[in-house]
Amino acid sequence: MAKRSLPYDPQKATTVELAAGGIVRKGPRGPVLLLHEREEGRWTFPKGHVEPGETLEAAALREIREESGLSQLSVTRDLGEFTYRFFHPVHGTNVIKVITFFEVESKGGVVTVEDLFDSYRWVPPEEAFGLVRYDSERQVLQRVG
Repeated sequence: MAKRSLPYDPQKATTVELAAGGIVRKGPRGPVLLLHEREEGRWTFPKGHVEPGETLEAAALREIREESGLSQLSVTRDLGEFTYRFFHPVHGTNVIKVITFFEVESKGGVVTVEDLFDSYRWVPPEEAFGLVRYDSERQVLQRVG
């Protein structure tokens, strides 16, 4: 059974997580990369935590490389910051997650997904809009155009 985040619990402590990621395009106006998360059974974009001392842009590129195996990448623009909250049952805390997304162009390479994922797809942004689960992901897609 897929694990899902629980609703925010106002009776529990809250932590803030800073993350960065990318809407990776195959070429300057090509399709976007979606990764399928094995445990939650959902399509998402590559993203993850920011290391101490790391810039948001550097974190986004590192996470994309780690999660997709792509290395020929260049940031084309900053797509903005998105915030959402949820309850993390394993840690017993609420999480406020702040993610900065960048539009990133892939200039080639083979996708080899990290173990967290079981597949990937290159799809037009309009198709990705219907495949992602969260409103924040749809909001960032609207900025890609």
